[in-house]
Amino acid sequence: MALADDVLEGGNIFSGLAIGAAALIVWPLMRPFVRSLAKTAIKGGILAYGEATRLYDGTVRGINDLAKEAIEEIGTNLTKEAIEEVGTDLAEEAVEDIGADLVKEAL
Repeated sequence: MALADDVLEGGNIFSGLAIGAAALIVWPLMRPFVRSLAKTAIKGGILAYGEATRLYDGTVRGINDLAKEAIEEIGTNLTKEAIEEVGTDLAEEAVEDIGADLVKEAL
């Protein structure tokens, strides 16, 4: 218990040496177990990443399908009108900007 208290308080040279010696003795025995555990964790991470990308792709495809269905239900005329309105607004803004620049150049 005194060794654990020394380590938690910052330790001293003897507790550091004791932990190092124990690690040298225990590591060869624990190495196969730790290696297989690490390998399993890496495999799990790879599988989780693959499933997450599949889920993301499925979600994006589903949203795209819903958007296509909504556009079909609205009708092409309404979407054309919306595009024309946005285009008209952008054209008017461009003309105003160009007109302001031309006035500035004339002065």
